[in-house]
Amino acid sequence: MKLRGKLLLIAILPLVSSLALTAYVLRQQQQELAQRQQDLVQRWLTDTTRAELRHYVALALSTVSPYYNTGRDDAEIQRLAMYQLADLDYGPDGYFFLYDFDGKVLMHPRQPELVGRNLLGMHDARGQPAIRMMIDKARAGGGFVEYTWNRPSTQQPSPKLAYVTGLDRWHWMIGTGIYTDDLSAVTQQLDRQLGSTVDTTMRWIALSAAASVAIVFASILLVSVGELRAADAKLTLLTRKLVRTQEEERAWLSRELHDSTSQMLVSAKLLTESALERLPADDPGSRPVLQRAITRLNEALGDIRGISHRLRPAELDTLGLTTALRRLGQEMCEPAHAAFDLQAGDEPPQLPDEIRTTLFRIGQEALTNVCKHAAASHVRMALTTDGDGLQLRIEDDGRGFDSAAMAQHPRRGIGLRNMRERLAAVGGTLTVSSRPQRTVIEALVPAEAIARFAQKTA
Repeated sequence: MKLRGKLLLIAILPLVSSLALTAYVLRQQQQELAQRQQDLVQRWLTDTTRAELRHYVALALSTVSPYYNTGRDDAEIQRLAMYQLADLDYGPDGYFFLYDFDGKVLMHPRQPELVGRNLLGMHDARGQPAIRMMIDKARAGGGFVEYTWNRPSTQQPSPKLAYVTGLDRWHWMIGTGIYTDDLSAVTQQLDRQLGSTVDTTMRWIALSAAASVAIVFASILLVSVGELRAADAKLTLLTRKLVRTQEEERAWLSRELHDSTSQMLVSAKLLTESALERLPADDPGSRPVLQRAITRLNEALGDIRGISHRLRPAELDTLGLTTALRRLGQEMCEPAHAAFDLQAGDEPPQLPDEIRTTLFRIGQEALTNVCKHAAASHVRMALTTDGDGLQLRIEDDGRGFDSAAMAQHPRRGIGLRNMRERLAAVGGTLTVSSRPQRTVIEALVPAEAIARFAQKTA
């Protein structure tokens, strides 16, 4: 081979290899991020759906309670209550159904042909006795049931999640449900959008490779080092954008849970408490049911607030990193029966949001690992600022682990890798040392990196 060809090969191979490796790493990160996003959205949708179903059933109970609470059991009062319930719906496939405890259909707004039929022995497409399961749940005080049912808008069997409860004196089961394939469609759409974004990036990388090879052919050895740096910068920028997008999504989900879902639950709770106050003190039938409903609403509100706080704590944006870390440590260590203390100096003035968010996520991941795996009795956290930069140190007295083996294991140590990647994206470094009864994680963001991000946001 001539010298010219050898020089051309030497110039092209590193470039092609670098771009191929970049594409491979990008694809792997896309798959990992897609899985995380799907898990997060799926958990949020499931929790939101269950809370929404509880809210709808509580609304239905508040609608029929004026008739139920009269103490009458005659057919006329039940017919009036049934009419009120039949008028409640929430979309083309959202309705309430009513059965008696023997399995007879008393009301079904979307399938009136079923009214009067006894469906106790009916089995769904998966062979489950759906009506019997719902009646058993209602008799036990209410709960969730998963089954399949013909969707009214398509007349095709679809998986469904229902929440049912009972009116014991009338032997009624009231319930409503949501078709869960709609939830799967939302997560699939998010996956497609993320995949489309990454595919576009991959096409841009391919175009950049072709242009770079053309330049190499034209100038033989004038392979620009700047192109490699630009590719690396694009990958770093993409990583930052993906992290920023994830944080924005977390913040949006947190706001939606707090401002929308929580408000609906509070409204339902107030309606239920109002109905409870109007009942006579010696009413043995309705008061326990309403009290259980209030208890469950309180539990749902607590769960929603907890999810909202874990997604994006308000203290991080309003009161700063120190306050957010202190509350995070207290909330996570208390259930694990571990003592927690935080030593913190003054934060740098106008700490950039990316730096603040990165250090908070590092602390969150580290505390999660401690509470799940370390069996520690004491966790110490320190946030200090000096001439080198901003340092976050987490130390526990748990069982420890082999950090070298953890770093090499393909399926373990994902949390540590995530922390290193997050810090690398903002120019920081992570140091881990571990032995029995002493594990230390130190995250350092240099002062020049903080200054650089501060200039970008100024």
